[in-house]
Amino acid sequence: MVAVLFCITLISSAGVGLVNMITVEPIAEAKQKAVNDAVLAVLPAFDNKEITDLEIDAMPIKVYTATAEGKTVGYAVESMTKSGFNGVVKLMVGFAPSGEVLNVNVIQQAETPGLGTKMCDEGNPLISSIKGQNLEQKKLVNGVLAVTKDGGDIDALTAATISSRAYVDAVNRAYMAYKSVTTGTEPTDVATGASTVEHTQKGGNNE
Repeated sequence: MVAVLFCITLISSAGVGLVNMITVEPIAEAKQKAVNDAVLAVLPAFDNKEITDLEIDAMPIKVYTATAEGKTVGYAVESMTKSGFNGVVKLMVGFAPSGEVLNVNVIQQAETPGLGTKMCDEGNPLISSIKGQNLEQKKLVNGVLAVTKDGGDIDALTAATISSRAYVDAVNRAYMAYKSVTTGTEPTDVATGASTVEHTQKGGNNE
């Protein structure tokens, strides 16, 4: 019986490993496609982009500086937070060179269906509170954006305050990254306001 159980376990483990080997590459490709599509969704047309890797609040943040005919047309920031109702929320936030928010695209979330998931809906209260606006001109609480319940002026999703706070937290981190790249200064942590480690840049990629 022990030998039979051992063989069953061995075969099952081998099967799981084989499935993982088969699916790991397609999953990675799907995730990268989602990121690429998000960049396109939050920026005007461009022909080249340069990627800058940052770390804010010990989280990896990427800034895609997009250019067309050698002129910067916008910045797409791949941001995240770990404070969603069900964990990680990742956003792509587009900024105009002058600082206005162009658009926001939700890349990853596992929020409550019908409540927190409404952050993905077009024209939801969260994006309506910031789209087309320069975030420096919003009502800030301790230097960052906040939902109305916390003293700010970002309208939250109905019955989804935690998800709304997470969304705003990720947008704050995106804006810190945008300011870092456009001013050439070290990024500032959202949680503490302290400067973080230096950032690195990668070469441009043609689209």
